[in-house]
Amino acid sequence: MIAGMIDGMDPFVPRRGLRGGHRMTLYGWGNPRRFPRLPTPVVRYFDVKPKTRVLAHCHWQPDPAERPTLVMLHGLNGSSESHYMKGIAEKAFARGMNVVRLNQRNCGNTEHLSEGLFHSGLTEDARHVIQELSSVDGIRSIGIAGYSLGGNLALKLAGEYAEAAPPALTAVAAVSPIIEIGECTRALERRSNIVYEWNFVRELKKRMERKERFWPGYFDLTKLSAIRSVREFDDLFTAPHFGFAGAEDYYHRCSAMRVVDRIRVPALIITSEDDPFVPVQPFRSPVLAANRHIELRITAHGGHCGFIGPRTADDDGYWAETQIVKFVERQHLARATRDAARDRDEVAV
Repeated sequence: MIAGMIDGMDPFVPRRGLRGGHRMTLYGWGNPRRFPRLPTPVVRYFDVKPKTRVLAHCHWQPDPAERPTLVMLHGLNGSSESHYMKGIAEKAFARGMNVVRLNQRNCGNTEHLSEGLFHSGLTEDARHVIQELSSVDGIRSIGIAGYSLGGNLALKLAGEYAEAAPPALTAVAAVSPIIEIGECTRALERRSNIVYEWNFVRELKKRMERKERFWPGYFDLTKLSAIRSVREFDDLFTAPHFGFAGAEDYYHRCSAMRVVDRIRVPALIITSEDDPFVPVQPFRSPVLAANRHIELRITAHGGHCGFIGPRTADDDGYWAETQIVKFVERQHLARATRDAARDRDEVAV
């Protein structure tokens, strides 16, 4: 199914042997990748607030203020080192963009940088980065893109901005976004998804153990070993830490679906019908269809954050990564064209 046909977007054809949501998802998670065209990153820290610092790995063009910048947001238990973060970065940098691969607070072994936790709707970090890049670095064109949890963050941030988005923000993109967190969590609890949930829970526990080493006594870990699901983790740690009534209250309030109707920045959403734990039904909501600023692509195949197509001599086949870069580039050029026309009109007057 295609909703909101996108000019210039190539159709997705899965790589031979990768049809099926689980197969595509697991291959995407486990397939080793190399990024020979991606230069060594510049490390940068953003001080969001007292005792809260986030780490980014940045790739700057020689004239960064004159180039569009893509800010990348990873998924749950991901980091700036996640393969899709590097894959998009390599493609975007090759097309002349700056790239900021941002770690959510506590991710990428940065538990020591922030006293608190993060959650699936915490847009504060990305909001601060956008503000600093535009006001301090003089970046005039910024796109923000996220996968899974990061996709929810990108869309939620755009909805929170509503009519007051920063002038520099030109595009938002999301792949397999968890726009209804509660439904995704329930899907994750299906028996067929036990491997995914086990992996998520294992990594969440490891993060809390690392947190204890740097912030001893800050969190009560006496019940940590008994946790068996993401929901249990959120009920015990995430929800109370951020003042939610419980996991369900947190899921409802932090889902991008609460604010997607207010998005006024060009936004691209890519998801698949065979995603193992991001149900497709919310994407068919009239709320999304009614927002002319949202371009939605629902594919039959793709799994969760997979979308791996045939490989060619100049394309590694990671289709969603390419579509994000092309979309951000198109929005940047459209903005530049409009700005140039306005400047000509002002001169003529």
